[in-house]
Amino acid sequence: MPVALAERGVRRFPTGETNPRIAEYNNHTNLIGYDDKVSWCSSFINWCLANAGVRGTGSALARSWLEWGKAIETPVYGCVAVLTRDDPNSWKGHVGFYVRHDAEFIYLFGGNQLDEVRELAYPLTSVLGYRWPESF
Repeated sequence: MPVALAERGVRRFPTGETNPRIAEYNNHTNLIGYDDKVSWCSSFINWCLANAGVRGTGSALARSWLEWGKAIETPVYGCVAVLTRDDPNSWKGHVGFYVRHDAEFIYLFGGNQLDEVRELAYPLTSVLGYRWPESF
């Protein structure tokens, strides 16, 4: 989490410009060479884990995290939370680091949350799973 939290406020640049930091996040996935206009939540998680010495999925797909590490039933601070986006049966999703939850919302810290690295609330019903590195 310290690596992720240090990135707070990194945000997508306006059309015609690219934030080089987000391009760097993408370089840790199959989005090598892409700008900041693509979905980069998974790129951010991969970058953070790589900088903490933990191997990620290497994929830009948020749902790729459902196959990473080990599943945990009860979320713990800093675990990877995978959410559905739009249709629970589609390939689309979102991924971030778990911060906390209440009766209605899960609060994640991650990238591409309102176009920046920040904490944001999502419906608790959108959770697909929680993951933790195998080596921990």
